[in-house]
Amino acid sequence: MADKRPTILQIIPELDTGGAELSAVEIADAIVRAGGRALVLSEGGRLAPRITASGGEFVPFAAATKNPIRLLWNATLIGRIIATEGVDLVHARSRAPAWSALIAARRAGKPFVTTYHGAYNEKTSLKRAYNAVMAKGDVVIANSNFTKRLVEHRYGTPQDRIRVIYRGVDGEKFGPAAVSEQRKAALRERLQIAPATRVILQPARLTNWKGQSTVIEAARLLEKEGRLGDSIVVLAGDAQGRESYRQRLEAEIAAAGLNGKVVLPGHVDDVPAALAIAHLAIVASIEPEAFGRVATEAQAMECPVIATDIGAPPETVAATPAVQPQNITGWLVPPGDAPRLAAAMGEALSLSPDARAALGARARTRAITHFSLDSMRRQTLEVYDGLLGTHLAAAYR
Repeated sequence: MADKRPTILQIIPELDTGGAELSAVEIADAIVRAGGRALVLSEGGRLAPRITASGGEFVPFAAATKNPIRLLWNATLIGRIIATEGVDLVHARSRAPAWSALIAARRAGKPFVTTYHGAYNEKTSLKRAYNAVMAKGDVVIANSNFTKRLVEHRYGTPQDRIRVIYRGVDGEKFGPAAVSEQRKAALRERLQIAPATRVILQPARLTNWKGQSTVIEAARLLEKEGRLGDSIVVLAGDAQGRESYRQRLEAEIAAAGLNGKVVLPGHVDDVPAALAIAHLAIVASIEPEAFGRVATEAQAMECPVIATDIGAPPETVAATPAVQPQNITGWLVPPGDAPRLAAAMGEALSLSPDARAALGARARTRAITHFSLDSMRRQTLEVYDGLLGTHLAAAYR
């Protein structure tokens, strides 16, 4: 194997938006840069062109199906791909396609890796059994220590089969110097936000557990107290078909008297530019984030961030009482607690320029030191090397 160009197959339902999807793209690029061959099976999406642009191979595949019969047929199809393309290792990033991939990998005698990307709910025994496939990898990659503890508690997975690899942030792409004034001006024009207006940004798909309603209520409280000022709250994200939820948010905004102060612009492609124009970023999830990349991306952009104190954000954001006030890189607040969120927002908005700059500098140092993209890529390649006897991590450039 050490002399053969290793072929790694990743499978994920779609390549539209989200941390798991972006990780698949980033690891495909790393495999190619290390001299390997990267196949990505997916139904596609806006990120798919990045696979081929980096030298990987995007393979259109019905990976989003949850139909049990189709999952079994998919296992056969993946098995054929393993055989015809000389696949050496299969890496699954989502539950439904992971079942097909597991069956195919075991039949072919190939190593099987999973990345446990989300804090999946397990309200029923059936759902627990469905989720369990993500703990069946020869190596289970957990994207935080929170996720590692979750896997151990739920499935009793041995520690030596779990590898914690934090989601990586690209310090070159996400950095104040990387975003031109033209990009910032273009985004402000698209959002119809004047240059002097402060932006409070929540970049998250529109779904209830991301906590947009809490942000709206916190903004209402700040406005009532006269502390919102000229700030505009931007809830940037796709509804992804949840139009009734979007309409509910619009009704909440109107009821709070915040029309024009809280806006729903849809998906924003240029996330670095969005964070560059933001005075404050918010991660308001009311359910645990297994990682929560916005928190690290905001810190890399030297943008103050407020996150909820459940899931992984306590690992990524340095906040009191874990650190002294002079060492914070952001704030942590209880989930669904609009008054506490409003208080943190008010504190962030009241920072002097010097204090904000110092916080931002600390935050960027933390992000690029502990959560770098290169580190994520190398550690993932090391997982592949450990199973295949290859030297991808050493060859990665």
